[in-house]
Amino acid sequence: MTDALGWRRKFGVIAPSTNTIVEPDFYRMTVPGVTAHFSRIHIRNQDLSSDSNFENLLTQIRGEIGAACERVLTCEPDYMVMGMSAETFWGGVEGNREFVAQIRAATGLEVATGAEACERALRLHGARRIGVVTPYQPIGDTNVVQFFSEIGFEVAAIEGLKCPTAVSIAHVPEDELRRALLAVDGPDVDALVQCGTNLSMVGLADEAERWLGKPVIAINAATWWMALRENGITDKVYGAGSLLREH
Repeated sequence: MTDALGWRRKFGVIAPSTNTIVEPDFYRMTVPGVTAHFSRIHIRNQDLSSDSNFENLLTQIRGEIGAACERVLTCEPDYMVMGMSAETFWGGVEGNREFVAQIRAATGLEVATGAEACERALRLHGARRIGVVTPYQPIGDTNVVQFFSEIGFEVAAIEGLKCPTAVSIAHVPEDELRRALLAVDGPDVDALVQCGTNLSMVGLADEAERWLGKPVIAINAATWWMALRENGITDKVYGAGSLLREH
């Protein structure tokens, strides 16, 4: 039997329990016949005020992700989507591969990750030098730079906002995000990338592409784009950037 609402695809989505942005972002980008079904990773200590605390968050994610996958499988999804990004960049290219392999082994399904989605988007746009905005502490930024460098991109500038808690990432106002985009832009920068699925950047990135005249890749839009296109769904989505509108 075909699902009454997810008659084209049902996506199982994994996200931290502290994340309040990625779920509504995915809902705003939905297309007919595709549904997203969230499973939350229990974050017990959301303190991100130092590098060690940031690493502790990832330790919590690694300890809980198996159970989150097990729960979402009960709705019989067709495909997995990662509604978190730091873990997909951690350890560079090899770390992302190991993470993808972990999700495939746990679910038996293919998976869209933020890191791979950003790579695909940048290659589609022919970008080489990029500017990056994150909500992370320096250790998170180091891993983001490592990933992009290993796949052949030059990170010309990175702006880590050093958000003190996991929930506070969602509190970053548009003015601060706009300032951060401008801080990592430059005439020799081909594209801008925003990491961190709890940063609200989808709408701003769509606008910023018009006033900067270059691709601005919001990670939630890129991840959703990858999930749709990997499943043969080519519907255009407006208001979420050029990826979903034109590619």
